[in-house]
Amino acid sequence: MDMKHHPQRRARSRRREPLRGLYLVTPDELDDARLLARVAPVLACSACLQYRNKAASPQQRLQQAGALRVLCTEAGVSMIVNDDAALAAAVGADGVHLGEHDGAVAAARALLGNDAIVGVSCYDDMARARDAASEGADYLAFGAFFPSPTKPAARRASIELLQNARVLGLPRVAIGGVTPENARTLIAAGADMIAVISGVFDAPDPVVAAQAYAACFT
Repeated sequence: MDMKHHPQRRARSRRREPLRGLYLVTPDELDDARLLARVAPVLACSACLQYRNKAASPQQRLQQAGALRVLCTEAGVSMIVNDDAALAAAVGADGVHLGEHDGAVAAARALLGNDAIVGVSCYDDMARARDAASEGADYLAFGAFFPSPTKPAARRASIELLQNARVLGLPRVAIGGVTPENARTLIAAGADMIAVISGVFDAPDPVVAAQAYAACFT
């Protein structure tokens, strides 16, 4: 996939819609066809899809992100790229998710445009959340709230932190070991979105699992 075939910026009419519901994060899948086959059936249950693949090469990430971008557009689901604003721009994604080493909100905004969704990982750090909010982030992600099979050594965040972040006035994403059984506790504490990887993609029936997570918001 040639980067020049993808517009740097495109109209993102979905950005102003509320960010609420299941926030799917892709698994580290190296088989392109299998990745698409795993993602396509669960998009209907999702408010947002984040493309994340720590195992793929830069070229494969470009190919996979471009293909997922098409799937998300067809499904009417916002697509976010993990860590890499340049990749998000290359495939015309709806936005980017920034960790603590992935650059500033302003730099991502300059590359992607004012309508892009720029989310920030805040882990267990309220000060980082305040900084991200002041810099113009669109949502704040906190966690891990529970032991996570994807990141077993992840910093742990408290329910109180999620509650206290309400004063920042931005959508809050909860991540880390979230199950349909504990998700409602996080939503009651103020989580607008629940981010999930293995809870859906490693489930015996991913569609049933995604539906169970989505039902927590009803």
